[in-house]
Amino acid sequence: MKMTSNNFFTLTSTDGPARRGQVVTPHGSFQTPAFMPVGTSGAVKAMTADDLESTGAEIILGNTYHLYLRPGTDIIKSQGGLAKFNGWNRPTLTDSGGFQIFSMNDLIKVTDDGAEFKSHHDGSRHFFTPEKAVQVQHDIGADIIMAFDECVAYPATYSAAQKALDRTHRWAARCLSEQNLLGGNDKGVRLFGIVQGSTFADLRTQSAESLVAMDLPGYAVGGLAVGESKDEMESMLAHTIQYLPHDRPRYLMGVGYPEDLFMAVSYGIDMFDCVLPTRNARTGAVFTSHGQLVYRNADYANDSRPLDPECECRVCQRYSRAYLRHMYNQSEITGMVLATYHSCWFFQKLMQGIRASIEQGRFAEFRRTFLEKYRSGESL
Repeated sequence: MKMTSNNFFTLTSTDGPARRGQVVTPHGSFQTPAFMPVGTSGAVKAMTADDLESTGAEIILGNTYHLYLRPGTDIIKSQGGLAKFNGWNRPTLTDSGGFQIFSMNDLIKVTDDGAEFKSHHDGSRHFFTPEKAVQVQHDIGADIIMAFDECVAYPATYSAAQKALDRTHRWAARCLSEQNLLGGNDKGVRLFGIVQGSTFADLRTQSAESLVAMDLPGYAVGGLAVGESKDEMESMLAHTIQYLPHDRPRYLMGVGYPEDLFMAVSYGIDMFDCVLPTRNARTGAVFTSHGQLVYRNADYANDSRPLDPECECRVCQRYSRAYLRHMYNQSEITGMVLATYHSCWFFQKLMQGIRASIEQGRFAEFRRTFLEKYRSGESL
């Protein structure tokens, strides 16, 4: 494949469809394929900015809906943007708030104009239009912002998926107009469109083609990992990605299991986000080179081994499974911090390994050997 470069995305090497590149933003660059830890309210739970940097993270995700409600975009903007407010002086991507239409539909009323929602904090009512979603993300100070979209639940009827898709496309056009009005590209703020269509291939085609016609800086594949089978997810991704331009970043939203990351990279995905590593760590399970370890289990009450004997993170170099289990059972925040650090480290080292394997032309081999060990569960 011909290598491509622009002032935003540079594709440096490929190994089959798997891609290696770099994205440049006003707050620095990040390497792809990239995994973005999720900082819903401006912080990755249990992690400081220093912690995140030391794990190798180069970009994080913030949630527009949550940040809009608290602390409020006026405060964030007055503080100089999220990067200064939270001390993460590196790239940030914000979702549009559209996913909350899907995940909080009991508090949301959607029309063609936008979405009215009640705050889950105090019940106050707010109205998000596509224009406002873009404005809020600019005020937050994100480097990459997402178009306002509507994600349907799974399973969805064809007519429901079509209706949401048409609305998503109209909203994307309005987002682009607002982005241009605010001079987003001149400021280095990049707007990504989100491909929807549920599990209907023809709708996925229609969505991708409509968004690509808008000539956006990047494209996300949304509406997957929402309850469909892994086979359905892979089928829809494989179908969709052939319609996305090779010289723009491709982002698979909300996907986080290691086997799914490998699968998606094998089709040419460049960016990922998921709460899985941090949420699981806080609730007693971590990812290791030999699979998930449920460290809260009684089996580890007197286990002196580290969470992952092959891990070089500072947690595994110092603390035992027995100690982490004890911390968890005492509801001690220290345990959550240590487990979260390890899981963040694990995912960043995995992405580093994937990037190196693409550069060296051995991605398929790395995928096979990694997953053989990961699925074996030996030594756990």
